Amino acid sequence: MKVGFAQTDPEFGRMEENVEGDMEMLASMDLDLVVLPELFNTGYQFTSKEEVFKFAEELPGGFTTKRLLSAAASQKKTIVAGVAERAGEKVYNSAVLISPGGFVGFYRKAHLFSREKEFFSPGDTPFEVFEVMGVRLGMMICFDWIFPEAARRLALKGADIICHPSNLVLPYCPDAMITRSIENRVFSITANRVGREERIEGEPLTFIGASRIISPSGTVLLRAGKSGPECGVVEINPLEARDKKITAGNDLFKDRRRDLFSL
Repeated sequence: MKVGFAQTDPEFGRMEENVEGDMEMLASMDLDLVVLPELFNTGYQFTSKEEVFKFAEELPGGFTTKRLLSAAASQKKTIVAGVAERAGEKVYNSAVLISPGGFVGFYRKAHLFSREKEFFSPGDTPFEVFEVMGVRLGMMICFDWIFPEAARRLALKGADIICHPSNLVLPYCPDAMITRSIENRVFSITANRVGREERIEGEPLTFIGASRIISPSGTVLLRAGKSGPECGVVEINPLEARDKKITAGNDLFKDRRRDLFSL
């Protein structure tokens, strides 16, 4: 199958323009699965809970999800994208999974980064794996990368590909996903954004791009630049992720010493 990322540069608060621009980008991509960044439709640096609530949408009935559903159906693509989700009085930093057949599922970010803790509720969804096109897909969002348990849980549940919408600002983050792929023998697709936001005085954020697709052996199959919008596509065999052999005598999961640790 052909998989890819769309590395974007959203303008904060211009939701419809951001979404429509990205849908045009997706229309130009010949692939089966594409991952968009975290909060791809709104921008990242919120200044208050009230502002987050204003831009957040119910799932799957909000403007952004409806537009993704339309694009997935017309373009025959499976899409993973990060959005702000409103659920009652709570707002979550979430990711949606949408196939040409409709809304598949969603994930709420478990590990909130920095000021996100002031604006979003901690995610309460488990790390689930969804099967689409005969392929098992898992989702994690941005800062989840630093907690190896997140990727490991998805791998233990059978994920072939970990889809990783992100707004990364720390320089070592993208390279860490090489380790997450190696230690779980899974493909990973990190879709990061670029650009700069300084909506909170004295707290500028520069997003570092470098979106990438990584194989179960840790090979970087495709890497984006650090400064501009970019889309990338590569062809993979996702079933390679189901071979957990490190050597002829070592199986990644069978060799785990569960008697020595609880995970």
